[in-house]
Amino acid sequence: MPRDDIASAPRSARTEKSGRRIESLLAVAREVFAEKGFERATTLEIAQRLGVSEATVFTYFGSKRELCLEVIRRWYDQISGEVERELPQINGLRAQLAFVVRKHLVNLMGEGAGICALVLSEGRTADAAFGGVIADLKRRYTAPFMHALAAAREAGELREGVPLRLLRDMVFGSMEHVLWDYVVSGKKPDIEETASQLTDLLWSAFVPADASLHALSQFRAEVGHALRRLDAAVPSSPSSPSSPSSSPTPRKASS
Repeated sequence: MPRDDIASAPRSARTEKSGRRIESLLAVAREVFAEKGFERATTLEIAQRLGVSEATVFTYFGSKRELCLEVIRRWYDQISGEVERELPQINGLRAQLAFVVRKHLVNLMGEGAGICALVLSEGRTADAAFGGVIADLKRRYTAPFMHALAAAREAGELREGVPLRLLRDMVFGSMEHVLWDYVVSGKKPDIEETASQLTDLLWSAFVPADASLHALSQFRAEVGHALRRLDAAVPSSPSSPSSPSSSPTPRKASS
């Protein structure tokens, strides 16, 4: 075997082993952070659950915050990829809105309150460096919906005069209130019912102000046009003979 191949084989094996170790570490870290939150979780407990020394954790991650951020980044990568693939396949802004609302609630509540609380709380971190990274992750996650809003406005399906970013914030902000209530109370709402109610409520703010009147006017015009076509297609009826009541009454004979 050539010398270069002999040298690269151990490196390749070490790289593969390191990759597996990192994946295992992240999986256990996700469990611990979801169960205890960032503040109460410790790298020592993560290491003990994995059966390694705490020093091993710091071989791959410089701090607990860095490890937590990587857990959240992997989570965002997964759900962002799903939205990027699925949302463009849906036709119509209302259907797209319904998809985004339901998908977000499922993503945040599907694994229990722990991961939901972790993502929401770390999204508000005061650390400027980590806060900036999470802001970028959120931008990627919401980008497909922003593209859908822009296309709908171009097509005249969306209310004018309201910035798209404000509509986006209204959607995700309303869901954040639902999610925090779930985290605090521990009572998980019915996702399907909540998603349907939120979609109806948000949609009323999305449509153009005169959309209902325009739709009614268009419906009346279409009905009137259909009736005129029907009248034109039916041949005129022949004149009906005089009824017996219109015939002259015979004069009574004189006695």
